[in-house]
Amino acid sequence: MGNNKLSDGYRQTAAMLRRLAENKTNRIKELENYSDVQHIDCVLEIQDELSKLQAERRIINEMISDCEWTIEWLETGRRPGNKRGIERRAAYQREKLMDPVRMQAYVTRSSAGSPANLSDWQRFQINDALSRLSERERECYVLAHGECFSYSEIAGMLGVSKGSVEVYVTRAQKKISDDLQNSLFLVG
Repeated sequence: MGNNKLSDGYRQTAAMLRRLAENKTNRIKELENYSDVQHIDCVLEIQDELSKLQAERRIINEMISDCEWTIEWLETGRRPGNKRGIERRAAYQREKLMDPVRMQAYVTRSSAGSPANLSDWQRFQINDALSRLSERERECYVLAHGECFSYSEIAGMLGVSKGSVEVYVTRAQKKISDDLQNSLFLVG
């Protein structure tokens, strides 16, 4: 309920600022259309007032923008312009750095007649990619993508925060992605 009162207050402030900006705009138009100037001193005064009014209008418009940003934050409960975590994560899910089935087969080291079995070359490629990661990045990446643990579960196992796990996995994904562009061993 407190957010409603607060957002209503911001709405009222934004409306007042819009009226003020409109008044400044009207005064600017009046001064721009003023053509009955006899003396150079009057012209200089008008130009000075115009520049001051335009600067004030710019500041008022920034204040209106700030009010609208705050209202959106209060109403949605999250920072405007940012996507929710699941929407942000979708970009990583679309980008397959390593085939998840191969990564899981690598971790389980299965050698039975499963289609998920890895050839020696594929095992070498994964080893090469993982060798470029720090120990913590490798742990988090293998637990997340090889053993399919959630970030929360990994954080509990390793005694770090969930955010740290996310940072390690993201950093590992970036390193592997960069290596895919530059390494001869990781190509196809």
